[in-house]
Amino acid sequence: MSKFQFKQFSLEQDRCAMKIGTDGVLLGAWTPIENNPFSILDIGTGTGIIALMLAQKSSASQIDALEIDENAYEQATDNFENSSWNDRLFCFHAALDEFVEDPEDEYDLIVSNPPFYTEGYKSNDEQRDLARFQDAMPFEELIEAAALLLSENGIFSVIIPFKEEENFLALAKDYELFPIKITHVKGTPTTETKRSLLAFCRNETPNFSIDELIIETARHIYTPEYIALTKDFYLKM
Repeated sequence: MSKFQFKQFSLEQDRCAMKIGTDGVLLGAWTPIENNPFSILDIGTGTGIIALMLAQKSSASQIDALEIDENAYEQATDNFENSSWNDRLFCFHAALDEFVEDPEDEYDLIVSNPPFYTEGYKSNDEQRDLARFQDAMPFEELIEAAALLLSENGIFSVIIPFKEEENFLALAKDYELFPIKITHVKGTPTTETKRSLLAFCRNETPNFSIDELIIETARHIYTPEYIALTKDFYLKM
């Protein structure tokens, strides 16, 4: 089944190496938009899911997405065209380093569900590897691009493996990007923390919030917090 139906939009994903997963939905739902962004950039958009979620939940009039893989780029473009926000969404087929060479705009919100896996093993599927492995987009390159493209009061929001959090925070600080909100994600109450949701801005916030999100208490028994976060998007929440 390649079509994925959300409450206000649907996505095709048959041409994308990285299918729709919890990480993308979490980031799209969690990303703060308190700064009422006019312009948004989704780096490594894949199916376009995060850009579409942000189109649904914000009034941003310019939502740009960046995708290096040709098949995913074409799929995201189709998914944007088939949505009710197609006049606000645009996908660029380019690598991040190409895109930042000649930036036309600053962005009030930059989001990325970056490819990660630093363990060093690769599958036999080159397209999936490109989507999945960190060498397709090193964290430092991502942070440097965000520092370059973020507007003065902009927010930069990512989801990464929890074990990479300390390193990511240190790199961000080198580029004068400071955390404003951190959420640690666990699959169930008894499993280890798997993911970190991180939001940054240009001004240091001494008392930023750190909290925890547990997705389910048992198989398909979702926590009230997870339901509250995703109910505007998932059909059955």
